[in-house]
Amino acid sequence: MSTNLWENDSLARTITKAASRQTYYTIALLVDGPRQADAFRAYAYFRWLDDQLDEGRLGRAERLAFVQRQADLIEAGYRGCWPARLAPEERLAAELIWNDREPASGLQTYMRQMLAVMAFDAERRGRLISPAELQEYTRWLATAVTEAMHHFIGHDAAAPRGPERYAAVTAAHLTHMLRDMQADVEAGYINIPREVLTARGLAPHEFDRAPYRAWVRERVEQARAGFQTGRRYLAQVACRRCRLAGYAYIARFEGVLDAVEREGYRLRRAYPERQGLSGAGALMRSLLTSLGAPGRAAVAGPQPQFKLKP
Repeated sequence: MSTNLWENDSLARTITKAASRQTYYTIALLVDGPRQADAFRAYAYFRWLDDQLDEGRLGRAERLAFVQRQADLIEAGYRGCWPARLAPEERLAAELIWNDREPASGLQTYMRQMLAVMAFDAERRGRLISPAELQEYTRWLATAVTEAMHHFIGHDAAAPRGPERYAAVTAAHLTHMLRDMQADVEAGYINIPREVLTARGLAPHEFDRAPYRAWVRERVEQARAGFQTGRRYLAQVACRRCRLAGYAYIARFEGVLDAVEREGYRLRRAYPERQGLSGAGALMRSLLTSLGAPGRAAVAGPQPQFKLKP
């Protein structure tokens, strides 16, 4: 593959650092050394794709065509075929797939499941969704992020299979949707199901009404339970770096839940305090609590290696 790898590596790092410093330093410090460049590519490619869909300059038909192009590129790549003309960001996906020599790898799962997330967002913008659609949307994202984490951090270390594997990221996605609810509604993404709106006599933007806040409380409690399950799962993961990445991921979102609870389940447009020094301090306290928790049983199997997170 005749691409300038240095330029593409630099592009991937630049996109990642601009979008999420926590993700940037998670990859730089925790991902398995040989997989670090691909971890930056994986995050940067989907960050770019998501930004293209969210900028507002593409109409519905253009959004769907753009996502379909990416789906065609990824499927062609896994068949060993690539078109000659690719955008620089699309070359990140090409290099990822070129480097992926494992059948049914965690990276392949990540690519396909994240693309399903993007396709759904491109299609559903401006319309209400059902509980089943919302559940599937969360399942796609939880599967993608979890499998990417295990692919890039502690790749050869043992980790349990089963439903608990995806609990932490499922809870994080529930929290993420609450955190961004107001901004998403403004952009045309309605993350509260139409059946809930109808049953409770609500409009999507009525965040201060008691029935809306009751629904938010239910989601917060569901996310709290998911994080508890996720911590139990992480305690069984053999790779210490993978556990650390998982605990940091959980702590980042638990801080949002804390703020939502303090404010009586009234959602606001942004939670910038999670990004400052106080947020970093809360994150460190949560990490120390998690890492010091008793009952972390090591799973038999080979140790070593590093991580990614959306």
